[in-house]
Amino acid sequence: MNAVLRRALVCSVGLTLALSMTAACGKAGGAKDGSSSAAGDPNAIGLLLPENASSVRYESFDRPFIEAKVKSLCASCKVLYNNAEGSAAKQKQQFDTLLAQGVKVIVLDPYDAKSTQGWVEEAAAKGVKVVAYDRLAAGPIAAYVSFDNEKVGELQGQALLEALGPQAAEANIVMIDGDEADPNAAQFKSGAHKVLDGKIKKVVYEQSGQWNPTVAGQKISAAVTEFGKNGFQGVYSANDGMAAAIITQLKGAGVKVPVGGQDASLDAIQRIVNGDQAYTIYKVYRPLADTAAELAVALLQGKDVKALAPDSVDSDTAKNIPSKLLEAKIVTKDTIATTVLADGIYKASDICTADYAAACAAAGLK
Repeated sequence: MNAVLRRALVCSVGLTLALSMTAACGKAGGAKDGSSSAAGDPNAIGLLLPENASSVRYESFDRPFIEAKVKSLCASCKVLYNNAEGSAAKQKQQFDTLLAQGVKVIVLDPYDAKSTQGWVEEAAAKGVKVVAYDRLAAGPIAAYVSFDNEKVGELQGQALLEALGPQAAEANIVMIDGDEADPNAAQFKSGAHKVLDGKIKKVVYEQSGQWNPTVAGQKISAAVTEFGKNGFQGVYSANDGMAAAIITQLKGAGVKVPVGGQDASLDAIQRIVNGDQAYTIYKVYRPLADTAAELAVALLQGKDVKALAPDSVDSDTAKNIPSKLLEAKIVTKDTIATTVLADGIYKASDICTADYAAACAAAGLK
């Protein structure tokens, strides 16, 4: 074999090995964050949820309900899921990955709704439909499903007034609001003020807890320091995760006042049974998740979504967005049985563990 032929053979073998290794690496690769790779899969739907520290609802309810409904509507469809874990930058990377994978529909619950305009515009330019879920993302979204969030805030204010009882008119309260980057938080706050203002003595302290229990705990500690143990008679907390930290700090300071939340998390229901938390707001997750799944599948299949989203809302960047707005419910010790238990969100055995058995018995839960 002459030298030229030998060199050609070596190069050919080397190229073959290199191509084989590249193919093997590509086959072994994939998303490192739990989502499956589905480049160009016409039946893939992206699902991006915002966080899992302040509220357990996303992993416990939203994700499994959406995945199950998508599967029931479209057996060949798959959901590519990621959680931003409280990082807008991480969620942007996850969104970009879905676009690179060729996903045609993305259900997006934005961690920072205001930051999404460029993302959604890029998706729209590529023919990708974005369903805003729970929070109204900026940009030209295809549809939006959520609750009437100002009404949720009104329910929070109403429940706090009821917890304060006859002393409400002379009560000073503290408000620990949600993250200012979340448009829902502003609506919750607005709704709560609509009910509370003029019916209590004063909001003596109001700060954002940033949907972060640690921050919320620091804020309530600052309120106790500034106003003393008797300086306020109730606390509005925008969600249950922050309420847990607030209650812990108040207990440590020897303060016992009504504290409310939102999301109907299991630990919040247990605190309500135990008398530590006054109320929560139950956002009926299955209809919310089901509607999001129905919208995603319909958009994937090129169908009109007006029947699924008969309402209309405006954002700062888009008008007349097809929407579906659902109603929420107040949960107190007296209504646990007719809300979260009746809807099968929890069983009595989930709530009434050993630590709460006596409190459950006293509340008639079994």
